[in-house]
Amino acid sequence: MSQLSSTLPRETSRTRPTGALLGWAALAVTVLIWAAFALTIRAIGHSPLTPGDVALIRFLIPAALLLPLLPSRLPALRRVPVHAALMIMAGAGLPFFLIAAAGGASTSAAHVSALVAGTTPLSVVLLGFLLFRDRVRAAQWPGLGLILLGILLLVLGLGATGISPATGTALLLAASLLWGGYTLGLRRAALDPLAAAMLVTYPSLLVLAPLLLSGTLPSHLTQVPGPSLLPFIAVQGLGVGVVASLTYPYALKHLGALRCATVGALAPVLATLLALPLLGEQPTLTSAIGVAIITAGVLAFNLMPTRPPAPQEAPHVQ
Repeated sequence: MSQLSSTLPRETSRTRPTGALLGWAALAVTVLIWAAFALTIRAIGHSPLTPGDVALIRFLIPAALLLPLLPSRLPALRRVPVHAALMIMAGAGLPFFLIAAAGGASTSAAHVSALVAGTTPLSVVLLGFLLFRDRVRAAQWPGLGLILLGILLLVLGLGATGISPATGTALLLAASLLWGGYTLGLRRAALDPLAAAMLVTYPSLLVLAPLLLSGTLPSHLTQVPGPSLLPFIAVQGLGVGVVASLTYPYALKHLGALRCATVGALAPVLATLLALPLLGEQPTLTSAIGVAIITAGVLAFNLMPTRPPAPQEAPHVQ
């Protein structure tokens, strides 16, 4: 899911051709994972799995893969301020996942991607103002205005399908606020991408396990055939949980923040297009225009002149 260009380091030297080529490949993989996240959130409703099952896949696989590296990251994790740690854990961990899944259950993949990833600039600006009194710059308003217009069109487009837009939209916007908090938390945590992934993964798994064992969150995992799990393992467990944590920083290093943020803004469009053949979801004209306007808003926001980032601001993605 896309970050704000103002939170990421700028390129400082010319990228070597090989590095640039690999950077573009890494960025393509990352954007595909971001789009696939929205698709798998929607696919929960088309499978026998419950949100708790997919959450277990999402957090258990990276927890196992990252475990050998955990001791080396413990000193950095202990230094994270409590407020930043809570913003990261809630903003990309279990609360974010369950709220996004609940919102996706009554909307569409286009709505999941556009209303969560696409509204991140708006969420970051809003939370930054409320929590840290960050000023909203004049150059940010055109992009934010387009995002707000796109949200309105998505709500109207969802209502045109006969689905009540209120609950699903509210949940997805709440997930966006959590993701905005995650982004702000990362600025203050000074963690490398894998350490940040650990701060998301292990607390989420510790909370999730008793919820599943007690039946608070229902589970059908033992009744589901293995092949039905593979898309969720590939996208949620490996892609979102581990791969994107490596490919996006690599792309940032070789391509720079502006290119990555600009290309990353296309994830909602890609999710909308892929949902048609994979999930049979055909957006209304109003929804399609809403996705396009939100994408334009993110592009306008990221292409505006920005100040150099503070040294502690570290890149990371969902």
